[in-house]
Amino acid sequence: MSDFIYLASQSPHRRQLLEQLGLRHELLVPDPGDADEQDAEALEAPLPGEAPIRYVERVTGLKLDAAMARHARRALPQAPVLCADTTVALGRSIHGKPDGAAHAARMLGALAGRAHRVLTAVALQAGPRRLTALSVSRVTFAALTPAQIAAYVATGEPLGKAGAYGIQGRAAAFVQHLAGSYSGIMGLPLYETAQLLRAAGLSP
Repeated sequence: MSDFIYLASQSPHRRQLLEQLGLRHELLVPDPGDADEQDAEALEAPLPGEAPIRYVERVTGLKLDAAMARHARRALPQAPVLCADTTVALGRSIHGKPDGAAHAARMLGALAGRAHRVLTAVALQAGPRRLTALSVSRVTFAALTPAQIAAYVATGEPLGKAGAYGIQGRAAAFVQHLAGSYSGIMGLPLYETAQLLRAAGLSP
């Protein structure tokens, strides 16, 4: 049995959260310029009419497939591989990572004063077994003025984050109510992740 896992994510917050479980891990991320790697943006593109839960589970599976191919190409030691993906859903509308400041401001304007869901899918490949879990949290934002949104966007924090905000940063001041998993909203739900690891014979 392996005493470590691979984390197939470039998110520093996922690494930080995994460290909370006390399980040794190594990063398994793309090398810049690797022609065999699939484009991350292409992997994250929603299909027409795709429901948010179906979307986040599908993308997580694709990312894990890519990580397993990466592992095989590099001929690395065997160990379980963990992958996750997070998206924000306003009704059936998927709010992924904004493509710039203006897009981020539009997203935040749509979320302001309303409740939305944060969906994080987790997948663990342990030998031939693929174990999966889904965390669904509900977040209600306070009403935000255009000036508040502009000031937050100007920090640069919304870029690269699903829904154009990071709950572990300044956007915490916008959250009026939260029901669900705080770590799931950050990007790796620790309860569900620990359950998967235990099912694979690991002890976080």
